[in-house]
Amino acid sequence: MNIVVFAKQVPDTAAVKIDPVTNTLVRSGVPNIMNPFDRQALETALLLKDVHGATVTVVSMGPPQAEEILKDALAMGADEAVLISDRALAGSDTLATSFALAAAVKKIGVCDLVLCGKQAIDGDTAQVGPEVAEHLDLPQVTGALKVVKEGDLLLVDRDNETSSQTISVKLPALVTVTRAEKEPRFASIKGKMKAKKYAVPVWSAADLSLAEGTIGLSGSPTKVERIFTPPVQETENEIISEDDPAKAVELLFEKLVQAKIIVR
Repeated sequence: MNIVVFAKQVPDTAAVKIDPVTNTLVRSGVPNIMNPFDRQALETALLLKDVHGATVTVVSMGPPQAEEILKDALAMGADEAVLISDRALAGSDTLATSFALAAAVKKIGVCDLVLCGKQAIDGDTAQVGPEVAEHLDLPQVTGALKVVKEGDLLLVDRDNETSSQTISVKLPALVTVTRAEKEPRFASIKGKMKAKKYAVPVWSAADLSLAEGTIGLSGSPTKVERIFTPPVQETENEIISEDDPAKAVELLFEKLVQAKIIVR
């Protein structure tokens, strides 16, 4: 079984700030991490590997420093890793990114399953996985919580807004992951040693035969006009400090009536 996992290096959103003048993300001094949803997808792949045996290849598209998260993936238990990095890819939106990732899957060759996080925490579009599935003409299931392989079928548990679902899909397929069945594992000493020695291959746009106009800014129909922090609405609060619960309820009731939240 051959599994490809997409992983993206993202800024730690807990430390991200927005420049009030340029309306862009301030990345200087912000630590980069593996997208948390992609880490869940990687753990899902490794769980399948534990049970059925598999070759897990992790693919990331980004600048040279994105190699860091690929080393992390190898230390966790991935078998192979590939970095797609080329200045021609700069400015790619979700469509252009999906073209490049789909081309990487084709170059890898035989692939039974593609896994990725349901979305990236820096963009939150949840578009790349489904777009790759379309480029590769693969059936897809989004928002997986558990993935079980039975023969050439996958049983995927997922939640929607009103209920839980178990969907059967025939391999090969693409699945986006919300949460793995188990918490992502820690890197092993053996895995860290392997990752340290591993020379991550770097594929360019030319290596993937990506035509100009399908990647980068020229291949990106999405344009970001402005990024801003929504203003925080100030509210007034009042604490009813009354020891007698009955009186406290009566006072609260009167306040709600005066505010016209309820009608007497």
